[in-house]
Amino acid sequence: MCDIAITTTDRANAETERSEEDFESRLVQALNAGGLLLLTSLGHRTGLLETLAGQPPLTSQALAERSGLQERYVREWLGGMVAAEIVETDPQSATYWLPDERAELLTDRGTANLAVYAQFIPLLGSVEDDVLRCFREGGGVPYSRYPRFQEVMASDSGQTVLPALFDAILPLCPGLTDRLEAGIRVLDCACGRGRALLAMAERFPASRFVGYDLSAEAIAWANAQAEHAGLTNLTFEVRDLSDFDATAEPAAFDLITTFDGIHDQGQPRRLLAGIRKSLAADGVYLVQDIHASSHHHLDRQHPLGAMLYAVSVSHCMTVSLAQGGEGLSTMWGRERALRYLKEAGFGDIQVHQLEHDIQNDYFVCRP
Repeated sequence: MCDIAITTTDRANAETERSEEDFESRLVQALNAGGLLLLTSLGHRTGLLETLAGQPPLTSQALAERSGLQERYVREWLGGMVAAEIVETDPQSATYWLPDERAELLTDRGTANLAVYAQFIPLLGSVEDDVLRCFREGGGVPYSRYPRFQEVMASDSGQTVLPALFDAILPLCPGLTDRLEAGIRVLDCACGRGRALLAMAERFPASRFVGYDLSAEAIAWANAQAEHAGLTNLTFEVRDLSDFDATAEPAAFDLITTFDGIHDQGQPRRLLAGIRKSLAADGVYLVQDIHASSHHHLDRQHPLGAMLYAVSVSHCMTVSLAQGGEGLSTMWGRERALRYLKEAGFGDIQVHQLEHDIQNDYFVCRP
């Protein structure tokens, strides 16, 4: 009996040691992966990845000359990308190349450029001191501390929303495409740089489109693009939507959209109430927002859970709190989203997911 007890204790101790070793290994791998993401972001923003794609082996000097960059920095970057097994090298000729199958995922040659998402790591890391202060003192970090966020988000939506907009997202609302072709009134709230509206305005010239966003930089960019494209059926306005429940024009729009635009609002309930107020009786509200649960324990298996919570702490939640807002969170979750939509007065709500998009839920809401 004593031997059995000792054996059981030894087995438990061995399992604990293995668990600790596995956890340590996970942390080391995460640390290494973090370094890779920083290097990938640099490779994306400098153009090094695009320059390497589809090229024969190049020396660091040749790559630097083609990219218009300093060779010493290029050589060190290449070392990191070789260590990460992204770039290949021939030590005899001191040349480097990016295999085609990797270039497909790290440049604009493929259907999705994953290097775009690597930019979130340095961008969010740049406000760590601000977020740390908020942990201790409360409050939030204002939008002004994120000068590139709209740019990066526009690149993000350019790979998730835009490619699926006409073939998958709009068809979630039966008959909507026909109505857009015939001519309806459309509003996009929290439109950012307005890339979805720009695409729809060009595709459906008989419809009229309006975009609202708090960011003057994003709206200026969107208006410039609309003017350049000659889109006379589209306007963008800088607008604070925290009081939209009071300022919204009743029944003014046949279609209202928000693409990843509710969870970082200062007053999301007021915005949703205003959207319901602005919607015509036969209108539809189309929502794209983060796929998650409203319960932490149910997010453990989320493939991007930790990353999205990091985005929330370092951006979405804190910019809302900076406005004296609710601080809803990137990961507010489907359950809470459904509750807020019902509270706003939507009686018919359908939830969809798209096969290509593991990150988002799509809600089709009618009065």
